Amino acid sequence: MSSLTELTRAVLAFRDARAWAQFHDLRNLIVSLNLEAAELLELTQWKSDAEIAALPDAPATREALADECADVLLYLLLVAEKAGIDLEQAAKDKLRKNAEKYPVAQAYGSRRKYTEYR
Repeated sequence: MSSLTELTRAVLAFRDARAWAQFHDLRNLIVSLNLEAAELLELTQWKSDAEIAALPDAPATREALADECADVLLYLLLVAEKAGIDLEQAAKDKLRKNAEKYPVAQAYGSRRKYTEYR
């Protein structure tokens, strides 16, 4: 059993103990995922590159960064569970697809999109 499976079970148990499944249709889960991603993004608002790079260095900002990352992950697990997606397999499949789109010989050290290689 993967840790993603265990984590999904834990978040479902948390949700079910509070009778929140009634609010967790796919649309609302996707909206919530994006709201949490926006909160992660908000940690960088109006900051310089140096300030952003330093976020993990201070305990308070590291905790805020960790909390927002966790919120994004937990909602992503709920979205995947609701949609019947094996997230671990989907990630492996996407890595394979990206490896085909971005061959090392063409992508190494480049920020170009794969459509620019042809």
